[in-house]
Amino acid sequence: MQGINRVILVGRMTADPVLRKTSTDRSVASFTLALDRRGGQGSDQTADFINCVVWSAAADNVARYTHKGSLVGIEGRIQTRKYQDKQGNNRTAFEVVCDNVQFLESKNSQSSSNYSNNTSNYNTSPAPQAEPTYPEDDFGGGLDISTDDLPF
Repeated sequence: MQGINRVILVGRMTADPVLRKTSTDRSVASFTLALDRRGGQGSDQTADFINCVVWSAAADNVARYTHKGSLVGIEGRIQTRKYQDKQGNNRTAFEVVCDNVQFLESKNSQSSSNYSNNTSNYNTSPAPQAEPTYPEDDFGGGLDISTDDLPF
């Protein structure tokens, strides 16, 4: 039996996306999304921090048009990646490889200072992770960024 691996998330970027090029000059952008998670008791608000990766022309667009605090919707699949940290320990990273990225705000409607106000009540922070490395592999071609791809 074959499983289904699809995820749709909406959140704010915790930092400016990082754009890199592979040895074959293919663009790859990585970023982290903060997703609100409302707690059961009390008014404390927590967040989940999800690492995301996008390839090719969509990576260039994400790097060009988004920044810390940008509200984005993504659709993709969860992937695991193994690496060794600086101390030589084997680690596993979970990330979303994005097929679609939707910019959900106009460039002028959201500022970075607004983002810091929204996260001041979070009682968790992203776990530090090793700098990701991305081998040249077949994650698919260019990404179609269309409002018709999101369910809202």
